[in-house]
Amino acid sequence: MDQENVSATLTIAAPAASVFAVLADPATHAAIDGTGWVQEAVDRAPLTGTGQIFRMAMYHADHPNGDYQVANKVQVLDPPRAISWLTGQEKEDGRLEFGGWFWRYDLAPLGPSETEVTLTYDWSAVPQSVREYLRFPPFEPDHLINSLHHLAGLVSGR
Repeated sequence: MDQENVSATLTIAAPAASVFAVLADPATHAAIDGTGWVQEAVDRAPLTGTGQIFRMAMYHADHPNGDYQVANKVQVLDPPRAISWLTGQEKEDGRLEFGGWFWRYDLAPLGPSETEVTLTYDWSAVPQSVREYLRFPPFEPDHLINSLHHLAGLVSGR
């Protein structure tokens, strides 16, 4: 694959601020994801600024430990237009190391009660050493649109 990012777009019947509030709440991320990999928020505080770290409990059958944690670093926080984070891990010495991929949501209001949401997964900064043992993207093609449908369900349920 020559492309180093994938994206999907969905119109959600809710104001951008409502959609953004769900995205800025790490406790909703497992329900948005839908793969079963994201288990729960370890750090449950709302996302309020760039540079903020939030950890998530994860599970993947192909991971050496099965259960593990990721440390995400907020890269973009522009309410209610955009939110993005880098995914990495905390090393034994407490240092954070990021793998070179990020998640980004761009929100475009289409009126007072509709928002076009684009979800992008980008792995363009992943070093070759990581690409030798991880496949990118690590999910099926329909994962992003499914996640957006999960997000729409969460927003409408609030």
